[in-house]
Amino acid sequence: MSLQERYEEHHRERREEGDFVFVPERIPLFKEAIGRGRRVLDLGCRSGALSRHFLDGNEVVGLDVDRAALAKAEALGVETVEADVESPLPLPDQSFDAVVAGELLEHLRFPDALVAEARRVLRPGGVFVGSVPNAFRLQSRLRFLRGRPPEDDPTHLHMYSPQQNHRAIYRASPVYADGKVYLLARDGIATVIRAGPKFEKLAENRLPDDTSASLAISNGRIYIRGWKNLYAISEGGK
Repeated sequence: MSLQERYEEHHRERREEGDFVFVPERIPLFKEAIGRGRRVLDLGCRSGALSRHFLDGNEVVGLDVDRAALAKAEALGVETVEADVESPLPLPDQSFDAVVAGELLEHLRFPDALVAEARRVLRPGGVFVGSVPNAFRLQSRLRFLRGRPPEDDPTHLHMYSPQQNHRAIYRASPVYADGKVYLLARDGIATVIRAGPKFEKLAENRLPDDTSASLAISNGRIYIRGWKNLYAISEGGK
């Protein structure tokens, strides 16, 4: 059975007519983050249950492996692409203003690879918006205490908690120097905050690269090891 056939069968069994029911309370948060006048990519869009909320004022592209579900999304006015999100996306670099991954990453073997692909297709200043189920919520813990698996969806390959989501963004340790704290996110965003009891952001910059190691400071320069290059930044950004 192919991946497409497996997910079509799963959607029919788990959802009425194979449709995806998204938690409605999250939709306004997604819409606020995306805005209007954007080209939006909805990854794993299924039948467009979430994509349709972004159609007003935006150009929306939905990508999924389920051909039957894509036909429903297309009927809603969503431009569709049939593709597997576990493979390189058949989309050009810097072609979207927003990428959405609603309840998707927990289904993937290598979610980091998809996040990297999302960053590739995002334009400078674009946003990546997503959500995952909290596998350690009270309901799941009670299921575990009764001797049952905390998750009963066979397509869930990862279990996320709020703490794990934070670590997924910041794997590198913060670095302190000269009264400042330097934070480096995995997507290459470097943030500088003032050390103290109150939060005060002093600067924020984005590298054209993903990162996973802590930055280093020596002789007035900041050294950052990206996945593709090693960066040395001095005062003035040179």
